[in-house]
Amino acid sequence: MSYTSSIIDTIKDYGLMALSFEQLKSMVVFAQVVRQGSFSGAARQLDLTRAVVSYHVKKLELHLGVKLLNRSTRSLALTEVGEAYYESCNVIAEQANAAQQKIDNFKSEPEGLLKITCPINVGLQLMVPTLNQFCHLYPKIELDIHFTDDVVNIMQAGIDLAIRGAPLPDSGLQALHLLTLSTSIYASPEYIGKYGKPISPLDLEKHKWVMHQTNSRIIELKKDSRSYSVKVKGIISTNNATSRTAFVEGGHGLGRIPNYDAKPKVTSGTLVRVLEDYELPDINVYAVFPSGTTSSKKLRLLLDFLKDALPYLNIISQIKSS
Repeated sequence: MSYTSSIIDTIKDYGLMALSFEQLKSMVVFAQVVRQGSFSGAARQLDLTRAVVSYHVKKLELHLGVKLLNRSTRSLALTEVGEAYYESCNVIAEQANAAQQKIDNFKSEPEGLLKITCPINVGLQLMVPTLNQFCHLYPKIELDIHFTDDVVNIMQAGIDLAIRGAPLPDSGLQALHLLTLSTSIYASPEYIGKYGKPISPLDLEKHKWVMHQTNSRIIELKKDSRSYSVKVKGIISTNNATSRTAFVEGGHGLGRIPNYDAKPKVTSGTLVRVLEDYELPDINVYAVFPSGTTSSKKLRLLLDFLKDALPYLNIISQIKSS
């Protein structure tokens, strides 16, 4: 028997004989430290001070007589024993959370906090109107909404739900497809007056572009059974969809813009659709959430509501071919 196996068996035996409520609390704190990757992150998630979190981990190590974490000024790493012990601590933390969710699900009216992160433009244009209706239906569910175009690590940030343009392969996450957004190429009347209007896919290479940093520099188009792949150059690049559209409106170049966002600007005359007969790839929007959290009634209600309401709202707002 190895030294590590012997230590783990000792921990298991001791836990069966004399596991106190205080030790259970320390085990949950330890599990959260590992999940968040830091004492500070665990403190925020558990609503404790960093000193209290550190106290629980040190007390746990002293109580067990083993080192669970290797600490440095910038990082934490599990020891071999700590990794094995974390598996058990994590089960306890998950079971406690599941028990709380079962109680929540028995309540006649769902309540509690949901933390959401969402891209700015999709958030303001589609999510806010949808969540406005959701809040009227479920007034006891609190929403904490963070709008950002950055991809947030939802496990570390304690986020319940993220809206994303792709089901990113994060470990321990699930994805639910919510809706599909159609896109087209747009320009301002001023830009077209100065540089002309593209009449074929090859013309796109000659024009200036306003690019979103997450988009490819290759524009894919399709007409009937023919496909086109065009490499374009961006004179302006931004990480924000709203600013991308604003720069296109300002006459700085062509831009690939979701039709729901462009429609009111076409109506007001600040944008013009180009190459109307050509189709561009759609953008699929997903709800991303930690695995296992759908046992939460309030999250299930929100997911079901978004899946029903968002496509309907998008149909109303999207551009139709003229």
